[in-house]
Amino acid sequence: MSLKELKSFEKLQKHFEKMSSLHMKELFLKDKLRYKKYFLSLGGLRLDYSKNRINDDTLNLLFELAKELKLKEKIKAMFQGEKINTTENRAALHTALRNDKKNPIYVDGKDIMKNVSEVLSRMQDFSDRLRLGQWLGYTHQPITDIVNIGIGGSDLGALMVCKALKNYGHPRLNMYFVSNVDGVQLQGVLKNIHPQTTLFIVASKTFATQETLTNALTARKWFLDYALDESFIAKHFVAVSTNTQAAKNFGIAAENIFEFWNWVGGRYSLWCAVGLAIMIYLGKENFKLLLEGAHLMDEHFAGAKFEENMPVILALLGVWYINFFDAGSHLIIPYDQHLRYFPKFIQQLDMESNGKQVSKSGQRLDYDTSPIIWGDMGINSQHAFFQLLHQGTHLSPMDLIVSLSKKGNLPGHHEILISNVFAQAEALMMGKDFKQAYEENLAKGMNEEEAKKLAPHRVFSGNRPSNILLIDEINPKNIGSLIALYEHKIFVQGVIWDINSFDQWGVELGKELAKDILAKLYNEKALKEHDSSTNHLIEIYKEFNSKF
Repeated sequence: MSLKELKSFEKLQKHFEKMSSLHMKELFLKDKLRYKKYFLSLGGLRLDYSKNRINDDTLNLLFELAKELKLKEKIKAMFQGEKINTTENRAALHTALRNDKKNPIYVDGKDIMKNVSEVLSRMQDFSDRLRLGQWLGYTHQPITDIVNIGIGGSDLGALMVCKALKNYGHPRLNMYFVSNVDGVQLQGVLKNIHPQTTLFIVASKTFATQETLTNALTARKWFLDYALDESFIAKHFVAVSTNTQAAKNFGIAAENIFEFWNWVGGRYSLWCAVGLAIMIYLGKENFKLLLEGAHLMDEHFAGAKFEENMPVILALLGVWYINFFDAGSHLIIPYDQHLRYFPKFIQQLDMESNGKQVSKSGQRLDYDTSPIIWGDMGINSQHAFFQLLHQGTHLSPMDLIVSLSKKGNLPGHHEILISNVFAQAEALMMGKDFKQAYEENLAKGMNEEEAKKLAPHRVFSGNRPSNILLIDEINPKNIGSLIALYEHKIFVQGVIWDINSFDQWGVELGKELAKDILAKLYNEKALKEHDSSTNHLIEIYKEFNSKF
């Protein structure tokens, strides 16, 4: 049965017809306690979702939709390790990685928590030795530079967390992240480091990802050009992988290969060995706090009523806009420099998870799924694309994220930041009508004709939704909760849309074709026929570079 055929969806459609022309200004006027009613707190996070085009009836109908789709039972199935990743016949148990009570969780009849604890313990021991200066390079010097080589889920999560929590980082350690196979990125890093004091982390589940392996082999050659002895690789390269033999063949010692599992998706993996760079930089205690924050959100998500459940509410609001208002995009707008990589991280987490066009049973969907996720730093965005958000023709709901604490900021700066967050949300909601614009023009000294002529250009329709997420302060525990909030939001939306949020088959075709085209670029035998445009582009490249 299609989502559109559900009784609750049909009720929502009728309700939408009533709500579509209703302005949020009216909703605030009718309900003086709206700000309090549509507000939630958990740990160090506070969510104000009052500036949405909803009322109590909207929410009740959205909760009815979630119940009709048995969301509660599906949440339980995920936490219990059932194989909800149906196309790969796997569990999706990133929540087990932060299961601080170490309650047994079974996959294929085996309790996985012992294995999780063992790997975490090995990570802690390794990071302690490195941070204390006890792990020495081939010339017996402490490590000062860490280079994480990965891509996608083996890069973005660790990068985002290390940047967000830089204030907690080890003062001796410089962190670098290399993901782009364009050699310019790796070259730029290699210019700033020295082989005697650098540790490379090669993060790849298969140890065969083309981009990661290319960068790792180039780094290996660069290292050996100085060190000369291949045995020294063991002191300067570690691996995060399931392919132990491939890592050993690279020259990495068995004890320096950190395991993770096929029931952890790459984009959900910063909580395990893929987060080794995080633990090294922040230390084991701060990594533990990161896990605690995520676990706090896990318990809330699994146990709270839908009416008080932060991930559920954010998810259902997204469904409301995507499937009824035809909002094709959603913005993540942090007003904190520490969170500058957060939009990019959520972009991958959401779009790779829910960018699907068929149901779990393989049927083509007749409704939209994941929105296009985009965003940037808030203050900069106001002087870039907020014009479209205020006066453009698209409806683009957004999350505005800011920390309450001004500790460590320059005097007067944080107040300006906060005032802009609150003002943007209010402006997006309230708007400005023709009469207001006209009267403002007159007050500025324009004559009636000028005021009337300019007024339409200064009209803001308003009624544009936003959520405000307040973080008490940017610290490891709160960042853990924030990430888990979005993980669970995405899962809920996957349930509503009846899609598998834990596979990513859409990345495969491009990879396959690229391998064949690469063979053609090197004049090797290719297996596939390509279209005339692609063949022409290949020839242009080969001809241009034939002179070099």
